[in-house]
Amino acid sequence: MAVSAASVARAVGIPFLLSWEKLSTGVSYNLLSPKVYANPYPVYNEMRTKDPVHWSELARAWFLTRYADVAAILKDSRFSVEGTQQKSNERMGVKLDENSPLRRINRRWMLFVDPPDHTRLRGLVNRALTPKAVESLRPRIQQLVDELLDKVQANGGMDVVHDLGDPLPAKVLAQLLGLPAEDSAQLKPWADVVGMGIDPILRPEVIGRINDVILEAGDYFERHIELRRKNPGDDLLSSLITAEEQGERLSSDELLSLLFLFLAAGTETTTNLTCNGIYSILQNPDQLERLRHDPSLIDSAIEEFLRYETPVQVTGRVAREDIEIGGKIIRTGHPVGLLLGAANRDPEQFADPDRLDIGRTPNRHDAFSFGPHFCVGAPLGRMEAAIAIGTVLQRFPNLKLQRNEPHWRTTMNNRGLQTLPVTF
Repeated sequence: MAVSAASVARAVGIPFLLSWEKLSTGVSYNLLSPKVYANPYPVYNEMRTKDPVHWSELARAWFLTRYADVAAILKDSRFSVEGTQQKSNERMGVKLDENSPLRRINRRWMLFVDPPDHTRLRGLVNRALTPKAVESLRPRIQQLVDELLDKVQANGGMDVVHDLGDPLPAKVLAQLLGLPAEDSAQLKPWADVVGMGIDPILRPEVIGRINDVILEAGDYFERHIELRRKNPGDDLLSSLITAEEQGERLSSDELLSLLFLFLAAGTETTTNLTCNGIYSILQNPDQLERLRHDPSLIDSAIEEFLRYETPVQVTGRVAREDIEIGGKIIRTGHPVGLLLGAANRDPEQFADPDRLDIGRTPNRHDAFSFGPHFCVGAPLGRMEAAIAIGTVLQRFPNLKLQRNEPHWRTTMNNRGLQTLPVTF
């Protein structure tokens, strides 16, 4: 039965986006189908083989799947991040109000800012989020993981997402910023909503929810900013307030935007890395046994989990000038979707890419991006996931999946599980 682009788009609540497309190769792709959400890699492989630099007429954007192309563009100053989200939404018939709470904060997110402003903002964050500051959190992260696992120890099982993956990053963020520990329970629901603001396409009803949460959470953050201005502490929030780069400090709006960026980008991605990693290792008994036998492999295992089930599957750029890639001309102003998850399964870069190998060397995946927009929170995310996964495997030697059919989140951007029930 024929399926129209409009009917697929209506089903997901978007005017039109990457719905059924007929290519010159005669291949149809539906990147928004439940089947693709469950396992996008066969479609990625087909795109990489048949049309690796693919123009989507419906989305009015290019989509790239080869590692070499994706890595090159991530480091290429001829491509911009500014305006990518607004332009994506406008192409889909959704206009973001420039005076809305969402635009107040996301116009200053480092994700959507080019140098030199990006360079200044990142320099200020780097002065506050130092390697020493991150490493000092290690004992507290271990304590938080142990406390979460203590709560389920007697149950004989748990849902890894809800009992560990979701609460841990929020607890760590509260600790990092110097917020009351009990407030982490509120940070997570806010993070879930604000995190939707990173997606390249936003439905109108989602925008409304994000704006409401930004107003609510913004009041909370502004109260704590004012408290730290009067009484600085030994925490990231105080450091951000006092940090300077070339004589400049963060403005009030820039500081608030950074807190929302930490909330949106620093929680769900770590949740997904942790839970995707546990699911992947349980699905590969040989690698599970290998890691149990040699726990020192946990760091390289984390890199493989990042490659194998990339938490952020796509990131966007806009061409500043006409550029040829793979025999195609990407015109000035054209948007480009970089399919990180596809690039990380490219056989030209990774031998036997669909196989999990926790000792894979080299493993130069692009899960944290490359170039100036390399994820500033990567060291913290890696450490959280390594401690969480390592502790789970050490404490629960009989860990098993309750079911083999995973329930993945229905989003193209963030790849993560809705639930992950296990027994031990």
